[in-house]
Amino acid sequence: MTRKTVRIAMNGVTGRMGYRQHLVRSILSLREQGGLDLGDGTVLWPEPVLVGRREHALRAIAEQHGLEHWSTDLDAVLADPSIEIYFDSQVTSAREEAVKQAIAAGKHIYCEKPTSTSVAGAVELARLATEAGVKHGVVQDKLFLPGLQKLRRLVEGGFFGQILSVRGEFGYWVFEGDWQSAQRPSWNYRAEDGGGIVADMFPHWDYVLHELFGRVRSVQALTATHIPQRWDEQGKPYDATADDAAYGIFELEGGAVAQINSSWAVRVNRDELVEFQVDGTHGSAVAGLRKCRVQHRSATPKPVWNPDLPATETFRDQWQEVPDNADFDNGFKAQWELFLRHVVLDEPWQWDLLAGARGVQLAELGLKSSAEGRRFDVPELSL
Repeated sequence: MTRKTVRIAMNGVTGRMGYRQHLVRSILSLREQGGLDLGDGTVLWPEPVLVGRREHALRAIAEQHGLEHWSTDLDAVLADPSIEIYFDSQVTSAREEAVKQAIAAGKHIYCEKPTSTSVAGAVELARLATEAGVKHGVVQDKLFLPGLQKLRRLVEGGFFGQILSVRGEFGYWVFEGDWQSAQRPSWNYRAEDGGGIVADMFPHWDYVLHELFGRVRSVQALTATHIPQRWDEQGKPYDATADDAAYGIFELEGGAVAQINSSWAVRVNRDELVEFQVDGTHGSAVAGLRKCRVQHRSATPKPVWNPDLPATETFRDQWQEVPDNADFDNGFKAQWELFLRHVVLDEPWQWDLLAGARGVQLAELGLKSSAEGRRFDVPELSL
């Protein structure tokens, strides 16, 4: 076996997602398994270079995991010709300019979503990367969840017949931060810092709907800031200026209708933190992060509405569990592996910066829909 090292500048790894999912559970996990076997006698060895603004945090992470390279000087890191890939998981408001710098430096780009705070900015990133001839990708991790991979299997196998509707429920109660610490950073609830559940989650819903059920053709949304005051990481109160809940209706290519509720102000009464119910002429399915249950039309019960008597059926027990039939790795790691193969072997890749721009577009139109009380068509984007 020949070992090939690829050096990756990882900007934003002191944050929750950048550290836990991208550094520890993806890049370091690949190293723990001995690297990424490319299948041609070569093992790819990812070498992270940690980048951020907080020197003490970077040093602590590097020492904890035995990493040699970290820096608070992004310019110097991007000027290093041995670094091939730039990864960005900073706060959204800082991402666009940093990615532009990395593109100008000739680095391949992989970044979290949303890629920008505006559609124009997101499309510009896609254009610049394409013109520079660098490879580029956006994290679309939900596609690699076991539950949604099982759902894809059902779609591709024709289980549903004609798909009629998709209903999604996402969210949980994020503590305000006064009597219990919040599970999410405070910037998520400040619009001026790029926060808001629409900006965060609508890009996810765009690629999930687009890939599994069809392109989003129109959007109508209502947003809310249910919790107007929260407490930050220092225990200080602040005004929540961003939306913490969104209720969206999406018309899909082919005629199906999707309804997705997203909320950080809801208590969970479902099996998983996100669930999608898909109903079709031949069958239905309910998929979450890991599990997926189905009910074929041949096994569909025939309930009769009678509010005067208690239900005689346990409806949940009438669904069948979809077997794994595969070993599912961490979704972030799975997409990292595909991107690394794309960079090194030029294997096919579809989750580029233009796909990321579609998510920003849906979020922008969702906010506009709520502000104006209108439904908006979603035009196709191009460079």
